[in-house]
Amino acid sequence: MPAGLDALARAEAQQIGGLRLDPAGEHGVISATMRGPLPALFNLRCAISVFLMRSFAIPRPRALLGDEHFRTVLAMVETVRRLHPANTFQTLFLSAAGAESSVLRRFKHELSERLGLAVGEEDGDLVLRLRPSPDRSGWDLLVRLTPRPLATRPWRVCNREGALNGPVAHAMALLSKPRASDRVLNVGCGSGTLLIERLLIGPAAQAIGCDTDPEALACAYRNVAAAGLSHKVDLRDWDARQLPLAPASIDVVLADLPFGHLVGSHASNLTLYPALLREAARVTRPGGVAVFISHEVRLMERTLAELPVWRSEQQLRVDLGGLYPRIFVLRRADQA
Repeated sequence: MPAGLDALARAEAQQIGGLRLDPAGEHGVISATMRGPLPALFNLRCAISVFLMRSFAIPRPRALLGDEHFRTVLAMVETVRRLHPANTFQTLFLSAAGAESSVLRRFKHELSERLGLAVGEEDGDLVLRLRPSPDRSGWDLLVRLTPRPLATRPWRVCNREGALNGPVAHAMALLSKPRASDRVLNVGCGSGTLLIERLLIGPAAQAIGCDTDPEALACAYRNVAAAGLSHKVDLRDWDARQLPLAPASIDVVLADLPFGHLVGSHASNLTLYPALLREAARVTRPGGVAVFISHEVRLMERTLAELPVWRSEQQLRVDLGGLYPRIFVLRRADQA
């Protein structure tokens, strides 16, 4: 899972029968022992990917080519393949430091021959990772349990540059403490990720997404339909700074705010953020919740300091592969 969401991911994993979690260790990684059926892990929403792991007490990867260890590797792969229909896996990819060394090229070739899979150059359906064990006592081999990462949502038939990934959107929806009575507003809804993840957790009394970009709304329509939620979502061409909604008519506001990188700019955010947060406060009922994610951390903190109508309840720093935005969980005060 994205580092920073560890507590939410562990809480989700603990709900799976037969899964025993190891003590917390490396951020963004959960180690566990599964005593139940492995397909139960496919339902994890906070996870990016799930792997089957085996540690090998060997000094160098060359030893994996030995008969005993190689047969163990093949057995791991077959365990994964049996979880899916025949011919699900067509390509093999090995992620490892020195993956193009002569030893690991031979290892990939031998696997390819025995498994009847083509070797992928940059990715594959069957993904293996090879890394030194954390205590440096040997090497760990990991085989991904699914042909695509869990973070690759099946409903995402349309993508937008800078779109929020599924696990983070799911975490934000969880942080809103969803209830069936919620009237939910997703401002700047983009491709619809936040709304979809919220409604896949459970029903809402109302779910509105708004954006001023017609291409974004068209993309959201497609994704919402693919998720089977068209009848539950109302998508609108509205400006988040001037919403045609009555005061205190919304319980939960969700937003993936422009980071000023792929979407928007810092200069435009200087006026957008204060206007958006003021308007969100107007339409949110006292005691209501807003969950926002932004890379403009200083701007968010400065804006919130000037808007005491919002009380900050929690901030989570999330690792998005080189970007470290924060999720802000805000509570609408009874009075400004």
